[in-house]
Amino acid sequence: MTRPIARRCLLSLALAAALAGPVQAQNQPAFTVSDIRVEGLQRISAGTVFTYLPVEKGDTLDRSSSAEAIRALFQTGFFSDVRLERQGDILVVVVTERPAINTITLTGNKDIKSEDLLAGLRNIGLAEGETYNPLALDRVTQELIRQYNNRGKYNASITPSVANLDRNRVDITITVVEGKASRISDINIVGNEAYPEYEIRKGWESGTTNWLSWYRRDDQYSREKLSGDLEKLTNFYLDRGYVDFNVESTQVAISPEKRNIFVTANIAEGEVYTISSTKVSGDTILPIEDIEKLVILKEGDTFSRRLVELTTDAVIATLGNIGYAFAQVNPVPDIDREKRTIGINFFVDPGPRVQVRRITFKGNVGTSDEVMRREMRQFEGAWFSQAAIDRSKIRLQRLGFFEEIDIETPEVAGQPDQVDLVVNVKERNSGQFTFGLGYQQNFGLVTTIQLVQNNFLGTGNRVSLSAQNNSFSNQFSLGFTDPYFTDDGVSLGYNLSYSDYSYSNRDANLAQFDNAVAAGEVILGIPLTETDSISMSLGIDRNQISTDDFATPPLLIDYLVDALGDRARFPQFHVPDDTDPNTPIENDDADPTTTDPLTLGPNRRWNVNAWRLKTGWQRDSRNDFLMPTRGTLHRIGAEFVLPGSDLEYYRLTYVFENYRLLKPWLGLKSALDVGYGDSYGVTKDRNCRVYDDFGNIVTGATQQCGMPFFSNYYAGGPSSVRGFEINTIGPFYRFTDTFRQPIGGPFKTVGTFEFFFPTLFDNRSTRLSAFLDYGNIYNGVDEWEAKTLRISTGLAVQWQSPMGPISISYALPLQRERTDQVERLQFTFGGQF
Repeated sequence: MTRPIARRCLLSLALAAALAGPVQAQNQPAFTVSDIRVEGLQRISAGTVFTYLPVEKGDTLDRSSSAEAIRALFQTGFFSDVRLERQGDILVVVVTERPAINTITLTGNKDIKSEDLLAGLRNIGLAEGETYNPLALDRVTQELIRQYNNRGKYNASITPSVANLDRNRVDITITVVEGKASRISDINIVGNEAYPEYEIRKGWESGTTNWLSWYRRDDQYSREKLSGDLEKLTNFYLDRGYVDFNVESTQVAISPEKRNIFVTANIAEGEVYTISSTKVSGDTILPIEDIEKLVILKEGDTFSRRLVELTTDAVIATLGNIGYAFAQVNPVPDIDREKRTIGINFFVDPGPRVQVRRITFKGNVGTSDEVMRREMRQFEGAWFSQAAIDRSKIRLQRLGFFEEIDIETPEVAGQPDQVDLVVNVKERNSGQFTFGLGYQQNFGLVTTIQLVQNNFLGTGNRVSLSAQNNSFSNQFSLGFTDPYFTDDGVSLGYNLSYSDYSYSNRDANLAQFDNAVAAGEVILGIPLTETDSISMSLGIDRNQISTDDFATPPLLIDYLVDALGDRARFPQFHVPDDTDPNTPIENDDADPTTTDPLTLGPNRRWNVNAWRLKTGWQRDSRNDFLMPTRGTLHRIGAEFVLPGSDLEYYRLTYVFENYRLLKPWLGLKSALDVGYGDSYGVTKDRNCRVYDDFGNIVTGATQQCGMPFFSNYYAGGPSSVRGFEINTIGPFYRFTDTFRQPIGGPFKTVGTFEFFFPTLFDNRSTRLSAFLDYGNIYNGVDEWEAKTLRISTGLAVQWQSPMGPISISYALPLQRERTDQVERLQFTFGGQF
């Protein structure tokens, strides 16, 4: 009872001092306030003081009301001192303002980002421009120490300092010394008899130091991680029938230097229980036999809490997909401890059937609502369906327009049978400026520039413009695609392109001929299901090929002569077996003055016109556009150069990609790319001359003309088999032992197994992977042999940076030929706008 009396005495003394003034107000009786004047204000307005002051003109001020007024002004947090003085019947409020915070500076923090710390400081009133309160700074210090302790850093120290400035301002500097995280030296589980400790601790986030701790950080102690691991320990036993399992105690000890942690958990396993019976009760909405089919546990099975949860989740999901968004399933156990059995009654409470009233999109600054709404599979006015909402999220992710997508379902006030759908997104740059860079020792710099706007003016339409200009090629293309040309998702696109390849430099890694192609096509896409679609395109192109008798492989020139039906005009159009490859090709019929498009002489030009039909089927269940972690892609394509074209041929392709998570921190990508091409019709009926592996013509031998060489497949490079120079894997023409020209082939087999680490970095846009690439190009299917595949392994980093996609790989060939061209370090990078 002494403390309240002491407080009242102190309050009386403070009040007497507060009322003391020039006119000795403490000796005066209570008075009626005729006016109020505020003194000492600098930043705060007098109106703010009057708002909080519980005294107005005309009120009677006594000791009680004076104390109340002082207390009210102190509680605002604006003032470090408040006094009340009396001048006649005028009340004078004298205040001393707390300083304002000019800047807050954080130094030494690495484990916690500055922006995260400043956001936390702002929540407790410590921010630039706010009033400085020493108590708030002390709370900040304690909170930061707690956060670092939660991360296992018990040596962390927080030192705040305050510097006074003019105009009643202060600068606050918070110096952080994080120290090193305490490491778990030992984890000991006492009482386990049925299972060894290594099996119990599988999947724990906490662990002792091992060779992967630098990545997993599992040896860093955290109270939250340990609590989660103890929950996993309980689940481990409950999933194996130990209904009476209990963690009796947990001890965590730390070494004197606060660097080592020792964890001990004492457990009681109990006995194994089996299922005596299961039943379903309550309002099941659907026929009860349909719900009973969802019950996984059967009589005689060992009890498993995981299977109980899977059953409840299955029932909730089933009801949720027909509108019962708030359905609940309560498993009610009936335990017989003598018989070690347990019966479970799954009681179903469906709640009200719910409709989606309104769908709202937030965060889509550059993307129109219509573009997002057409991807939604949950509709306004329809019954709530969790499956439709989940599918909507995946479709939005696969657009590639957003970094983050979160869908909320708030209830409508006063309407228990309605919810709203709020789709929160964080947009990424959908316009892309890609700059590809390559370097070869003799060839130099190769650059590619591409402008792509995947979300043109927020409409979801794709517009692309690309240009390439380097020492061996010039390319230009313009494309437009409307993914929703019709409301049901039929897409329509147009492409125009022109390319002019001049492979006169040996380091181009392609056969030396010039190839100028002008093409245009119309593309139609038709969706079949949520994951399946077909596409068709019809185009026309003109391919102008220029050859050089001194540099172009003779077998390519011979192919053009034979496949185009001009052998009668050029009977000697090849290099004889005993002729030096550098000797000009003789042609008895050559007329250097002719103006025919087939210009006779060392440089010749050939025009190949084609009508081209492409068709394809695709099934895509990947969960993300840029960095998928699960799902599968199948793509089958067929390309036909139609009858009536100068050459008649086809190409068939199959692309497969599969992504799955082996562990939360480890995923696997398996991919395969197979292509095959051949001629048909008139081209197939013509005979072409045969060359051996050394580039010599086989006398008297002919074969059916196959797919033209300028449509051949190539392999090697950053997007194919890494570790080998681009386009160098596969058939080649040998001029000399040191001068070879890759010519590609009609059959391609390329694939990869790539292990990726999705949690190594804090953001989804960066990924490290370890890969095993394989592949080769063949002249026919019958030439394929596993021992001829080129194989490489290495590490790669992909980063969807603010400037655009960056990919860097370092590879070591495992299976190669002596003459293969190796390039271990390869990279591409780009930029976005």
